[in-house]
Amino acid sequence: MIRKKLIAGNWKMNKTSSDAVALVSEIVAAVGRATDVDVVVCPPFTSLESVFKVIDGSTVKLGAQNLHPEASGAYTGETSAAMLRALFASYVIVGHSERRTYFAESDTFINQKVLAALKAQLKPILCVGETLGERESGSTLKVVQTQLEGALEGVSKDLATSVVLAYEPVWAIGTGKVATTEQAQEVHAFIRGLLTKLFGAATSGKMRILYGGSMKPANAAELLAQKDIDGGLIGGASLESRSFVDLVKAAAAAK
Repeated sequence: MIRKKLIAGNWKMNKTSSDAVALVSEIVAAVGRATDVDVVVCPPFTSLESVFKVIDGSTVKLGAQNLHPEASGAYTGETSAAMLRALFASYVIVGHSERRTYFAESDTFINQKVLAALKAQLKPILCVGETLGERESGSTLKVVQTQLEGALEGVSKDLATSVVLAYEPVWAIGTGKVATTEQAQEVHAFIRGLLTKLFGAATSGKMRILYGGSMKPANAAELLAQKDIDGGLIGGASLESRSFVDLVKAAAAAK
């Protein structure tokens, strides 16, 4: 099964609207016609509209960093799936370790977000991954299984292929540390096996699993060459156009 590689940039809480326009303009100029790799940028909510105006007409897609599962209501500071769709977002990140850690998001709440995104025809980029303590105690696969099964509860086989998975070892996010290629592939293969159990081999074979732990141009080729690594969810390296574009090119070259 040949899955098109996907490179998604998670800008986190960085870039004003004008900064975002400048960055995405450089990205579009370099890879805005790419068709062999799916390219997604996920700016802060305040920049979604201005970024879309730049990418409109290119192959770059717009993603959001979060959503609330309810359609509307008294949820101060929150954003619904319909609001994101109205700004032409195609993807939304859910379950990021920073949301789990800093905002105490549970697997149940993340599951509600996944279902709300799918209902609104948004593609969730669902993040799973272990902390350093969990890895050192040998709990990596158990943690990933619990997070994955909890977040995908109630997702139908028909909609499963709209879900993108992202494995992010929490200890490798923003630390400069990176899982070895073997460590990353081991967990990706385990996730693929779980998806096969949940949705069957045909569906699992179509679902993309990104690596989300300090992927950079220096290590991208080796990671992207692995059988079950279908791209990257990029943090720090997505905030500078040259490094992000280099990752897109590495994905295009990966076999």
